[in-house]
Amino acid sequence: MNTLLETTLPEKILLAASALEDAGQSPFSAEALIVAVWQAHPRTFGLKGYAEQYPDSNKVLSGLMGERGLTKRGLLTKMGQKLYALTREGKVAVRRIQDEANQTEPVTGSRPLSGEQDAFLRMALDTVAVAKFRANHRAEVTFPDACRYWGIGDGVLGDRVDQTLDQFRLLLREIESRVGFGQATLTDGRTISADEVEVLSDLDNYLDDRFSRHLTLLRTRGPRR
Repeated sequence: MNTLLETTLPEKILLAASALEDAGQSPFSAEALIVAVWQAHPRTFGLKGYAEQYPDSNKVLSGLMGERGLTKRGLLTKMGQKLYALTREGKVAVRRIQDEANQTEPVTGSRPLSGEQDAFLRMALDTVAVAKFRANHRAEVTFPDACRYWGIGDGVLGDRVDQTLDQFRLLLREIESRVGFGQATLTDGRTISADEVEVLSDLDNYLDDRFSRHLTLLRTRGPRR
């Protein structure tokens, strides 16, 4: 049987956040989350040498706000100064974790994808931009490479640039939520892990920063609706 004791560090933090909301704390503070996670798992989130006395706040905060943290993945959202709340995707992930904890069969971690999500992943993963990024040749990624990754064709100008990017990122967030902390199998047989989905998100952020001026030029061209 899968148990909550077998959950990963991010999952433990997510479950603690859900418990706070169930207790009426929504939004909840970062400090409340640190204490809640530590009280539930003192050996995991306790300060080294003083695990039973004090929490290791850095361990919790890195899972909350780090590059691969829960806010970055869209499972928690910042509501104010050090205030957070579960997103819709976060609540779905919590239910999935709790459901799996009650299963009597081993959990494979495989998540079904919609046809649109499957096609999106197969196309994105096969782009030159992803290949260069994975090979640590990010400086060699060109703006045309980035446009093919985002699906921005030659005729995409003006407001359609943001519409295309919004659709790209919406699908990516949906996939992140669907895969959660497990994996998904594509129709071509490839198995995609949560870490590989995060690579796509990291690449999106990198390209958006690097080619911000190029995108601005596209936005100012063509008729605006």
